[in-house]
Amino acid sequence: MKRRVSEIAEAVGARVVGDAAVEVSGVSSIAAASPGDIVFAEDDKSLTAALQSRASVVIVGSFAETAKTSKALLIVPHPRLAFARAAELLLDSAKRQPGIHPHAAVHGSARLGEHVSIDAHASVESGAHIGNRAWIGANCVIGAGVEIGEDCRVYPNVTIYSGTKLGKRVTVHAGAVLGSDGFGYVRDAASGRHEKFPQIGKLEIEDDVEIGANTTIDRGALETTRIGRGTKIDNLVHIGHNCVIGEDVIIAAQAGFSGSIVIESNVIIGGQVGVGEHARIEEGVMIGGQGGVLPKKVLRGKGVAFWGTPAKPLREYLRQLAALARLGKRE
Repeated sequence: MKRRVSEIAEAVGARVVGDAAVEVSGVSSIAAASPGDIVFAEDDKSLTAALQSRASVVIVGSFAETAKTSKALLIVPHPRLAFARAAELLLDSAKRQPGIHPHAAVHGSARLGEHVSIDAHASVESGAHIGNRAWIGANCVIGAGVEIGEDCRVYPNVTIYSGTKLGKRVTVHAGAVLGSDGFGYVRDAASGRHEKFPQIGKLEIEDDVEIGANTTIDRGALETTRIGRGTKIDNLVHIGHNCVIGEDVIIAAQAGFSGSIVIESNVIIGGQVGVGEHARIEEGVMIGGQGGVLPKKVLRGKGVAFWGTPAKPLREYLRQLAALARLGKRE
């Protein structure tokens, strides 16, 4: 979709230097740019390359406003962030023409908002509610009574169980499973058998959450698993039952969470981190890749980085590694 530079400037809060009527149709890296593309530069070196590229528009910081160029410049405090917002404005590839594919199955009691798109072989079961402008990809299963908010994007082969609610502008990538039963059993000491504990709770995902491909999030056992507004979850993550995750949390790929964990807002969790049941990660904590948090452990300290298994503050962990290295040299 083409946009004038003036439109993009208004959307991203930029000041225009040059021709505000130039039309932009895409975004690109500097090296791969073509006429009609917009790129960004964060320093003098990348600015030189951007001005020599084939791009029509460059998003830059105030350091570049006196640059001599025929290209239109968008001056902003944070070029990378403005570029991301411009891309969101320009790229409509995930939006589909509204309508229900003839090979989709939509129950008569399901409620569909305006301009909803449902692709081939998707199944929308009884009582489900799909909000305005939402897209349901091919082969998805939307369970009975599921609520999906406005402007959600559900990519192909996603399964959403009954008892799940998605807020507005939620993106769920291919193969994710939301609201499945948690891993909860009670052992009968007499027989040695494991009997299933009821998994009848709910899953609620708030606005602006993104969930990666093949990620699984369990419903609560008796209560609610909750994912807070703006949280971003990478591919191949598992979140167990009764977990409560705050707002603007970042979770990298292959992380795993046992049941009843609390993760407060603005936490950053690296790849392959494992967290034991009933642990609590307080606001602003960072956990490095492959870190392990023991059950019932509390990690606290805004801006404090933890690493290792069991996870310790980074300085303490590095001191222990150094001590082990010294011991090894004595052998």
